[in-house]
Amino acid sequence: MIKDIKGYFSKFEIVLWSISTLLVLTSFILFDRSNYLTLCASLIGVTYLIFNSKGNPVGQVLVIIFSLIYGVISYRFAYYGEMITYLGMTMPMAVLALVSWLRNPFNGNKAEVRINSINKTETAFMSGLAVIVSIALYFILQAFHTANIIPSTLSVTTSFLAVYLTFRRSPFYAIAYSANDIVLIVLWTMASRTDTRYISMVVCFIVFLVNDIYSFYSWQNIKKHQAT
Repeated sequence: MIKDIKGYFSKFEIVLWSISTLLVLTSFILFDRSNYLTLCASLIGVTYLIFNSKGNPVGQVLVIIFSLIYGVISYRFAYYGEMITYLGMTMPMAVLALVSWLRNPFNGNKAEVRINSINKTETAFMSGLAVIVSIALYFILQAFHTANIIPSTLSVTTSFLAVYLTFRRSPFYAIAYSANDIVLIVLWTMASRTDTRYISMVVCFIVFLVNDIYSFYSWQNIKKHQAT
């Protein structure tokens, strides 16, 4: 099993996952030590990211689990935008993405999705949907008295773009998730001002940002490989 993992992931990917896991564990020990749900979500997160960087559907299974746990964490801090986004949008879209990835393997290899590109017309359609979803959820979040509503709404926008592009198997899903990571770093930094335990969430999304940047690089390489 260990030999199979070493053969599947590159040395860089193993080091990236190891350092990401170490940072998550260290931040939990330093700033939290009690919220094991947050630790669990973070560890699942860094693991699904490394699978996603390979275009492996296992990553989408882990996204579904992560979304459920993260939704609970967000509810506890009254980040209803995050809760609604992950439970009502990211998790269902991850299910659709899983189906899409399984139905579109590269050369029959179910461990690697066939990478897709979207045209300008679909990009405009996606952008229009993102605006509509963001405006609608802004008023919903306002009604729920959501904490830090502006960055919460931006999180909805970037999350929608990310899950849409993931479903469509576009490498740019990782760029959208990187933008979402930046928004979430801001959100949880605000939360950590009232509760230092949430510093571990800030570290978590900094780690996610690095991994998502790598995922974009990895998908570009996979796309070139599939084109040959």
